[in-house]
Amino acid sequence: MIQFFGNKSSKIYAVSTSKELSQPNIQKLNWLFGNQKKLSEASIDAFFIGPRTAMVTPWSTNAVEITQNMGIEGIIRIEEFNASTKDALFDPMIFQKYPQLNQDIFTIHIEPAPILEIEDIAAYNAQEGLSLNEEEIDYLNEMSHRIGRKLTDSEVFGFSQVNSEHCRHKIFNGTFIVDGEEMPSSLFKLIRKTSEINPNGIVSAYKDNVAFVEGPVVEQFAPITPDKPDFYQKTNFKSVISLKAETHNFPTTVEPFNGAATGSGGEIRDRLAGGKGSLPLAGTAVYMTSYSRLTQDRHFESPQDRPWENGMEARKWLYQTPLDILIKASNGASDFGNKFGQPLITGSVLTFEHQESSRKLGYDKVIMQAGGIGYGKADQALKDKPKSGDKIVILGGDNYRIGMGGAAVSSADTGEFASGIELNAVQRSNPEMQKRAANAIRGMVESDSNPIVSIHDHGAGGHLNCLSELVEETGGLIDLDKLPIGDPTLSAKEIIGNESQERMGLIISKENAGILKRVAERERAPYYEVGEVTNNDRFTFESKSTGKKPMDLALTDMFGSSPKTIMNDVSVAINYSEITYNQEDIHIYLKQILRLEAVACKDWLTNKVDRCVGGKVAKQQCAGPLQLPLNNCGVMALDYNGKEGIATAIGHAPISALIDPVAGSKNAIAEALTNIVWAPFQNDLASLSLSANWMWPCKNEGEDARLYKAVKAVSDFSIELGINVPTGKDSLSMKQKYPDGEVISPGTVVISAAGHCNDISKVVEPLIKETVNNKLYYINLSNDTYKLGGSSFAQTQNKIGKETPTVKDANKFKIAFNTI
Repeated sequence: MIQFFGNKSSKIYAVSTSKELSQPNIQKLNWLFGNQKKLSEASIDAFFIGPRTAMVTPWSTNAVEITQNMGIEGIIRIEEFNASTKDALFDPMIFQKYPQLNQDIFTIHIEPAPILEIEDIAAYNAQEGLSLNEEEIDYLNEMSHRIGRKLTDSEVFGFSQVNSEHCRHKIFNGTFIVDGEEMPSSLFKLIRKTSEINPNGIVSAYKDNVAFVEGPVVEQFAPITPDKPDFYQKTNFKSVISLKAETHNFPTTVEPFNGAATGSGGEIRDRLAGGKGSLPLAGTAVYMTSYSRLTQDRHFESPQDRPWENGMEARKWLYQTPLDILIKASNGASDFGNKFGQPLITGSVLTFEHQESSRKLGYDKVIMQAGGIGYGKADQALKDKPKSGDKIVILGGDNYRIGMGGAAVSSADTGEFASGIELNAVQRSNPEMQKRAANAIRGMVESDSNPIVSIHDHGAGGHLNCLSELVEETGGLIDLDKLPIGDPTLSAKEIIGNESQERMGLIISKENAGILKRVAERERAPYYEVGEVTNNDRFTFESKSTGKKPMDLALTDMFGSSPKTIMNDVSVAINYSEITYNQEDIHIYLKQILRLEAVACKDWLTNKVDRCVGGKVAKQQCAGPLQLPLNNCGVMALDYNGKEGIATAIGHAPISALIDPVAGSKNAIAEALTNIVWAPFQNDLASLSLSANWMWPCKNEGEDARLYKAVKAVSDFSIELGINVPTGKDSLSMKQKYPDGEVISPGTVVISAAGHCNDISKVVEPLIKETVNNKLYYINLSNDTYKLGGSSFAQTQNKIGKETPTVKDANKFKIAFNTI
């Protein structure tokens, strides 16, 4: 039965129970709902907006648990419903409109779809938006013929996710032919070359959820045992430092709040899943959109104050306006970090669009990068190989019909598929659930002996990707019936392929499973033993109750052997118009530049994000008595008593890269390094490692050639500086399609620098103090002449420019960095 509490004209709490509520329990609920009384009606005739019937919200999960802790038994589900009108707008991704609240609002009349055998793989690919190319479709047809049966919908869907560009980085591993000449190296080999020549302190690179570099010996302050109340103790351990940055561009374009929130959550899970488990310390965030057009939505400025926003006509935005994205995405990332308990200590904002001739550029398909730093123990930095009989465990929440096909859809241009497919591919966030899973992993990591064999986060591709990677070397059998279900209408394909967030996959020996289960129960993290390692080199989901197998493939077939990607392109020279200006208008220019989001005050971001939680923040964005957001270098302590820590900073120069991709790559690295230079490093520049995240509109004429030049420049410049790039990510479908045209996002590399800071008390910040003989020095680290191309000033004039500055001498830059 469902009982209603609240006010019919504002908000109703619908409480589903298995039995009548006693009067004492009703009084408890009255108090819990803010003195909202129980209504006598069994139904309410009015319009309300509430969660979708089939989707139990994270809020409900937490609310039901609170009632259980209050001693109230028999509550199944609690949801909020807000009073509305017949024509009111709402987000159909997570809500629906109810013309009446009655006893059937949680009743589901949908039966799970049966397992399908796919007759026409090409047609199914187009229908479901799986982004399979012709070679992959041919490969699946050949596989079907070879194994003597039709492939199931789960198998075709699973192959598309596991082998998507998003997951397999086929372009970065592919062959490039530019102007008829085959390039001597793949993009991935160019990046790996930096670590081969400058290994420095690398412990793990290119083979795990994060990169690890050597860290100092630090002090751990943790309970003696994780599975019961115990005394805290101090112990020293040799640390490794983790670096990771993740992009969530497509989800943030479609649904900014949850897109950015799950981007932050995914990046945190990556740092939890390093080695046999590692711990996140702090996050970073980057937002890039087209111009916000504040003058159209706010009345405190006139169009004359922001003329650059009139240079290109506003589009009929597919999902959200740029202003909405900036606000909602930063809300989402901030909300997740705040609720999870992770500080966000540095970041960046850039807005840009430009039209010259018929070429339309702009971040209509936005960039949302969530990054961060963390640490682990050196003796836990590498995963072990699973053994037959080891348990496959899921920590975290239930399965819902969300994030279906996100890996494949993220590998395509936004707007290419129907809006229903794109909306269905976006995840929802539940930071409270992720915190519980993280606490259970923390208990294992902080133990004297961590029993975890291997660990992987749930992200793109859901169980399909996470569990297949866990058993990639061995094989595994997953019991479909043991996977937790939050939506009883899910088909087998949806159960194993959804991207419901806040889940971790682990492998642990049968003997040690008990301690992990006890720790998980203590942390209230749902724990499910869902299968076993088999050593038969097959990846199988089977329902033990029905005997049906929605997926049963050899691992070699699952991960495919589709032909190598070949990128054939030509160099295209684009000459942007020259920048002109009048010296007497310098004051006008200055005011305009200060209004550009990239330059303007960022307190609208820093004021809503926690910058101190955890007790280890040594330097965050804000400085001085007014706490102005001026620090570009973030620093975290590695323990509570010492001076050892990790510093991080961000750099990018995509407008500069439009003029010259080589200069853009060098400038991005140089910006990250000149931002982080204010922290002391024991081995100077050699202490640092970089993450390079590539967002590029591939398969558009001239762009693949530009990408190759940009990647090679990052490789060459890093090698010359004596540093490495042990991690990164790529998102190579940066184009927004509209019914009447398309807008290409500028090719962008975002550089995240991080390294061991050996004295967190000596970080310099831009806080000028009035003292006698105080001086400011300008040091030209570029050794180049002054050029305005790619600058913020050029943007305010609706120009890109013909020439852009770059770093002319890497050795001089290195000497200057080490001297400072």
